[in-house]
Amino acid sequence: MKRLFQLALERKQLVENPLRYVKLPRWSKRKIEIYTADECERILKVTQQCRDGLRWDLLIYVALITGMRRGELLNLVWSDIDFEAQTIEVSPKPDNTETWKWLIKDTDRRTLPLTETAVIKLAEHQSQQPEKYAYIFVPPQRYGKIQELRKHGTWTLSDARLKVINNFRRKFKKIQKQASVRLRRFHDLRNTALTNWFANGMKEYEVMRLAGHADFKTTHQFYLVVADDLIDRARVAASAGIEQNLAHIWHAPTFSDKRN
Repeated sequence: MKRLFQLALERKQLVENPLRYVKLPRWSKRKIEIYTADECERILKVTQQCRDGLRWDLLIYVALITGMRRGELLNLVWSDIDFEAQTIEVSPKPDNTETWKWLIKDTDRRTLPLTETAVIKLAEHQSQQPEKYAYIFVPPQRYGKIQELRKHGTWTLSDARLKVINNFRRKFKKIQKQASVRLRRFHDLRNTALTNWFANGMKEYEVMRLAGHADFKTTHQFYLVVADDLIDRARVAASAGIEQNLAHIWHAPTFSDKRN
C-alpha cells in the first residue's frame, strides 16, 4: 500500500503520501541457502538417470553456471543461445503460434556466459529435438499439452511462470532425496551460482547485472554470504599460521601484587 501511494504521488495524483510516516514491521531475513560442490555433483549424477522427458541434468547444470531462475530456464528457446559466442540471453517471449507470452521478473533482458561443456551438451540436446522445435527444456509431450490449453484460452501469463512443467517441485524433491541431499528449493541453485561468482572474485555491480537484480540490496546479501565464509577461512588460516608459530612464546601478562 505504501508503494502504491508513493507511485500516485510521483504521478502527481496525490499531494502527500498518507503512509509516509508509517514504519514497516521488522522481520528476520531469510537465510540464503546454497548447495555444496559435493551436493551438486551428487544431484547431477542422479539426474543423469532421470527418464521423465525433462533433461534435469542439463537444466540444473545451466542453472548452476548462469544463476538463472526457474521461470527463465523453462521459457528459454533455442534462438536465445549463441553457440559461437557461447552466450545465452534472457529475454521476454511474445505470444505467437510457437511461443507463449512470458515476461522477465526485474529487468528487460540480459546476456550470460556459457561454459564450453554447456555449449556441447546443449548442442547434443538440440540435435535430439524435433525439427524447428522452439523450447530448450520443455519436453515435446508437455509442449503439445500447453498448446492445447492455449487453444482453449486456459493458459495464462501466470501459468508461463509456474506451470510449464507439471509437479516440478515434487520431482525436484524426489531428486534431492535420491541424491541424499538436504531438501532445499530449486531457486537455491541460483543462490549457489551467485555466491560462487563472488567467491571467485567478481564485483557486486557485475553480479548484479548478470543476476538481473533491480535492487542492489538483493545482490549485497549474496556478497555477505561469501564475506562470512572468508572470515571463517581467515580464522582457520590465522590459527594454522601465525598463531601456531607464536603460541610457544606467548605468555599471559603477570601483575604485581605490590601495593603503594
